[in-house]
Amino acid sequence: MNQSTARGVWRPARQCPSPNCDAREQGEVSLLLIHAISLPPGEFGGPAIEALFTNRLDPDAHPFFATIHRLRVSAHFLIRRDGECVQFVDTDRRAWHAGRSRWFDPRLDRQREALNDCSVGIELEGDGLTPFTGAQYRRLVALTRWLLERYPELDASRITSHAHVAPLRKEDPGPCFDWHYYRQQLARASENGQTSEKPPLHQSDSKR
Repeated sequence: MNQSTARGVWRPARQCPSPNCDAREQGEVSLLLIHAISLPPGEFGGPAIEALFTNRLDPDAHPFFATIHRLRVSAHFLIRRDGECVQFVDTDRRAWHAGRSRWFDPRLDRQREALNDCSVGIELEGDGLTPFTGAQYRRLVALTRWLLERYPELDASRITSHAHVAPLRKEDPGPCFDWHYYRQQLARASENGQTSEKPPLHQSDSKR
């Protein structure tokens, strides 16, 4: 990914190009999907997520990796626990993050499938059991605002979870993701023209 020529690059993000992407076949971005991932499961930090998304995961480094190292998946962005954002795929291209998925689009009044075509995928580093950090929410709000400004077909009502579009397969980002806080901070940032620096009142944050 060449930052000087790619249009769908968020400049605050560190670039780590993934080969697991292709051209969008249908229309503009009109959906934002929030995911969560930790590798190995339940562990934070380390290079495994980036290795998975760039096809460099060592199957011998952990027993779980042997079961997933052949997957060819990616997301547009990863937001780590400390708020660092990594971009793998230009948002004008299709990242392979949603898999088998479907969503009812009220504008079209019909069910849509193959949601990679129309969506941006953001992975949050999380295990489904641990609350996300204030730094992650702040970075997510800033990134979301950029996406809303960039894509006219996308609005706050068209943001949902991986679990919502693939309920039989996925649970992420899980019950620890505070949708109310996220949407509240997104609305406040849009009104003020800036991102709130006040983190959510999670016990996990108070222990950091």
